[in-house]
Order: sequence, then C-alpha cells, then structure tokens
Amino acid sequence: MQTQPSIDNSARKAALDVLAAAPARALAALWESWPDKPVHKFVRGPEVGLVMVRGRAGGGGAPFNLGEASVSRASVRIVSGEVGHGYCLGRDLAKAEAIAVIDALWQRDAGAVEAEIIEPLRVLAAEADGKRRDEAAATRVDFFTMVRGDN
Repeated sequence: MQTQPSIDNSARKAALDVLAAAPARALAALWESWPDKPVHKFVRGPEVGLVMVRGRAGGGGAPFNLGEASVSRASVRIVSGEVGHGYCLGRDLAKAEAIAVIDALWQRDAGAVEAEIIEPLRVLAAEADGKRRDEAAATRVDFFTMVRGDN
C-alpha cells in the first residue's frame, strides 16, 4: 500500500479558507498568471448545492436554522496524482474548480502556491478589512454624559 507524505492540515485549511473567501476576480487573475497549469480530471462536480446556515441568538444562545445558502464545489485529480477539493459560497463553478486545482497544487508544492497565490490574497483581504474598519470608525459617535450640579 502506498503511503502519502504527511500534510500539515492546519496550513492547508488556512490556504483553503483564503481561497474560498477571495474575490472571484482576484483569484481568477492570480490563477491566470500561474505559469504551468496542470492537466486535471474531475473526481466530483463542479456542482452547485445548498447548505443550511445555522445561527445563535446573541452569539451564545440556542442554535437555530437561519436559512440556506448556495455553495459550489469541485474535486479534481491532477496528473501527478494529488486530489484537490474546492468549495465556495455562491454559484461560481469556475471559482470552485480553480480552488480545487490550486489545492492539489498546494499539496505538491505548498511554497510556490503560498508565495504566488495565497499570500497576495491574504494581503488583499487584510487591505479590504482595514478599509472596512476605517469606514466604520469614521461613523463612530462617542457619547458622554454631563452632570448638572442641581440634581
């Protein structure tokens, strides 16, 4: 029986989190610039399905079903044998396929994928998060109470 090399699942999960949350255009642009895309075959999908979104009242209350969300998924096998999986919110089958191929490449050469695709997407996400925080901070109102001496 052939054994697979050990993969750091937490690093792989972090990379997949970045890919799934990335804007489709930014991911597509980085993927288009990848020099030698591997030939791949679909193991599953690409297909669109639904997942149940759960919520909690107040962040800590009893869980309840909030509603359903569309999710796209794909699984591919690249010519070197690695199997990659891609999931993303929405109905973007091309994004799910790209994520799956990038996941398979990450298993083969994590360093190059991290440097060329994952890290630029992390920087983009951090910039977008900083922009949202700045916009929210601009609308912040500080309330204070003045005490009158006659009470």
